[in-house]
Amino acid sequence: MSEWVAVKLGDHVNLLTGFPFKSKEYTDSDEDIKLLRGDNVAQGYLRWENVKRWKLTSDPREQNYFLKVNDVILAMDRPWIEAGLKYSIVSNQDLPCLLVQRVACLRAKETLDQQFLRYVVGSKNFTEYVCSIETGTAVPHISGQQIKDYEFALPSLPEQKAIASVLSSLDDKIDLLHRQNKTLEAMAETLFRQWFIEEAKEDWEEKTIGDIFTIKGGGTPSTKEPSYWDGSIAWTSPRDLSTAKSLYMFSTERTITELGLTKVSSGLLPVGTLLMSSRAPIGYLALTDIEVAVNQGYIAILKHDLYSNEFMYLWCKANMELIKNSGNGSVFQEISKASFRELPFVCPPESLLKRFNGYCINWFSKIKLNAKQIQTLENLRDTLLPKLMSGEVRVQYQTEEVA
Repeated sequence: MSEWVAVKLGDHVNLLTGFPFKSKEYTDSDEDIKLLRGDNVAQGYLRWENVKRWKLTSDPREQNYFLKVNDVILAMDRPWIEAGLKYSIVSNQDLPCLLVQRVACLRAKETLDQQFLRYVVGSKNFTEYVCSIETGTAVPHISGQQIKDYEFALPSLPEQKAIASVLSSLDDKIDLLHRQNKTLEAMAETLFRQWFIEEAKEDWEEKTIGDIFTIKGGGTPSTKEPSYWDGSIAWTSPRDLSTAKSLYMFSTERTITELGLTKVSSGLLPVGTLLMSSRAPIGYLALTDIEVAVNQGYIAILKHDLYSNEFMYLWCKANMELIKNSGNGSVFQEISKASFRELPFVCPPESLLKRFNGYCINWFSKIKLNAKQIQTLENLRDTLLPKLMSGEVRVQYQTEEVA
């Protein structure tokens, strides 16, 4: 077994920070190139719910900022780091895209395996290092030089590859399950749109959301009162959804006590409740797999005997523009429970709903099962990662022969 050597990250990577594209010139045209910004950086992958684009110009510098498969991407602004959106890996599906300022791209030199690099950046030590440094006042961020100054223990290249192989086998399985879930959800969305939008009948009765569903809000116990917090009751704010990778909520970042629960007017909401963030921004969605109390940033839709909350999840996604347009607010957009209750709701025949629910039960059950397996695999990976990256646990590997 080879010895590990203390090194600085900057000696073993090429670091690229983004080109200063002008935000006033961003476009929304699908014909233009995607721009990778801080809010596209999720944990381990890129997300494109909020896409800004750029129409290529004659500026030759643009060509230097096109990303490649397996590039390691790091959000450099403090808000994204604190939200847990630390790093991403570029895949074929993300390309073509260009790197924007306040986002760093890391590419390994010949002394460092690119797959091993992703786990250096994904390690707890690197996360703690990033969160302990800060530059700037208006928009706190980390600098490229600070990233380069990170120190870590580097094994030989063959051992790097062996470690990366163990961890990437888990990540590959996680990625496969995520892609399966995207396919299943896309199937459900397609069928919903076909049956309840494209083939909707004019004689279907129109009511309002409030005529059919029980809608709840929430609240936040005083954070100045310790007796309200850190109990056994799950309590959620939309922050839990901003970093979620599953449509199901299995846990929450914070908990409250029985006394704290008395300060939340809606009380404890049952398993299967559909949650939608009602402000800053409107539209994060989750189905609860736990009993949970919610803060005032949610609209909670309780389960209905006929209209499953899987159905309502798809209804909200299909009608999100209507929901957002019903919001108001000068500082940030918000939709009130009263406004949400007044939204029009067309009632399909019961027989069609029951047929649709039959399909949904199978699809969403598989999505939930996959999500739980993802959680198990992520926990295993996150347990192994620090042990492998510190050398506490070693892997067998073959020494590369020199020709």
